Amino acid sequence: MSLTPPAQDEAARLRELARYQVLDTDREESFDRFTRLAARLLRTPVALINFVDEHRQWSKSMVGPGVSEVPRSQSFCAWTIQGDAPFVVEAAPTDPRFAANPLVLGAPHVHMYAGAPLITPSGYRIGALCVTDSRAHPLSSEDLHALQDLAALVMQELEARRERLDAAFTGGAPLEDLPQTLAHLRVVEGIGRLLDVDLPFDDLLEACAALVSEAVEADFTAVLVPHGEGLAVRVPQTAHLFSSEVEEAAATLLSGSAGVLGSVGQRAEPLYLEAYADQPRAVPALVAAGVQQVAYIPLGDGAQRPLLLVMRLAGNPVTTWRAPDRALLEVTARTIGHALRRQSALNRAHAQAREDGLTGVLNRRAFSEDVLEAAHHGPGVHLAVIDLDGLKSVNDHEGHAQGDRLLQVFAQALHAEVASRGQVYRLGGDEFAVLSGVSVDALLACVQVAAHAARRAVQSAVSASVGVASWAEAGSADALLRLADTRMYDMKRLRNPPS
Repeated sequence: MSLTPPAQDEAARLRELARYQVLDTDREESFDRFTRLAARLLRTPVALINFVDEHRQWSKSMVGPGVSEVPRSQSFCAWTIQGDAPFVVEAAPTDPRFAANPLVLGAPHVHMYAGAPLITPSGYRIGALCVTDSRAHPLSSEDLHALQDLAALVMQELEARRERLDAAFTGGAPLEDLPQTLAHLRVVEGIGRLLDVDLPFDDLLEACAALVSEAVEADFTAVLVPHGEGLAVRVPQTAHLFSSEVEEAAATLLSGSAGVLGSVGQRAEPLYLEAYADQPRAVPALVAAGVQQVAYIPLGDGAQRPLLLVMRLAGNPVTTWRAPDRALLEVTARTIGHALRRQSALNRAHAQAREDGLTGVLNRRAFSEDVLEAAHHGPGVHLAVIDLDGLKSVNDHEGHAQGDRLLQVFAQALHAEVASRGQVYRLGGDEFAVLSGVSVDALLACVQVAAHAARRAVQSAVSASVGVASWAEAGSADALLRLADTRMYDMKRLRNPPS
């Protein structure tokens, strides 16, 4: 699968897309009628209105089976926005650019694609009206002209929608401030470059928040993440020092238990407040501190979405959330939201790579990583190496399914006993390990309980041989494992002396 080419003037294009405030919004009949008409005129089972963000393709309207959001790397429309003419793929399975695309290899099994770009009055291509079919489906030049005409009508509807939103917000005030727009474009470009740098995730968030805070002349900017029943400040950025009373009030505001965020925590749309003090749930200490404007921007979707919070004080020279401010904040929110989703996916992939597929406890890879970190937890760390004796007999006499069940019961019982006091690993076969700061006696007691549970799961005789060593006596990871292993085999020999 060929890499999707970047669009020209990408930062400006993204900012233009943000002006329409259309991403992650509900379906609207005014757009659905265009996809229905496109599918009918071009005789295709699928028609979509797609927008191409920095990292994804998102569908505003769809007729037929399809996927509402895909990574930009899989997007056909990302190729459409490279030019003003329709982009057609007649046979995706044999096209080297798309043959390995998941949308071709799997559902919806795209064979034919045709897309007409959605071109703004400023000349930016922000998405496409497209049709697809899972079979060969030749299109005539008249078909493609009709698709272009419909795309132009979709763009007219987008313009009318944007004007209605802007009028509702501004009461008809002028929207454009060229110097500010150019400055914001540079911020978008800077954020895009940050995503290409291998920064620690917290540093990336802090850098993005700092860029945005300066660009919109904010007094306080933070990324808030779900924590317990409320929200926790992930990356605070502030241009002012607040009193302890105000800091405590801000913590209450951000926790979701009081203040404005407590009442809008489930909103999917951005919220811009011009007069915080007039809000019914305004926190008195924040009003006293002069908090005047608050912008609340959801990052991504889902009930556990993070938030971008930006505040200005009463003395701030900027007295309103200008249209360029809102566009920049929403572009940034989508960028940070993507970074959070990417980090979450990486965390899940890393966790899965460290997990034993059969038993659900950690695997040998995780053990190899964690044992090297054990030295940082002090000399009181103990390693227990455990052999589950009797597995071969269970496999031979009761079957491998029972052998697997034996391993699962032992692993989960051991994990339940160790709980938060350490980590349980399956090193392979019938060999397990525990890293913990508890005493030797406590570790042996955990193994004894797990072995008892395992014995009740099968008919054959099973037991556990254990060897325990401490970091204090070993001094290195290799020595720790060798010493625990030696003691485990010593116990095994004592139990089964040579005849």
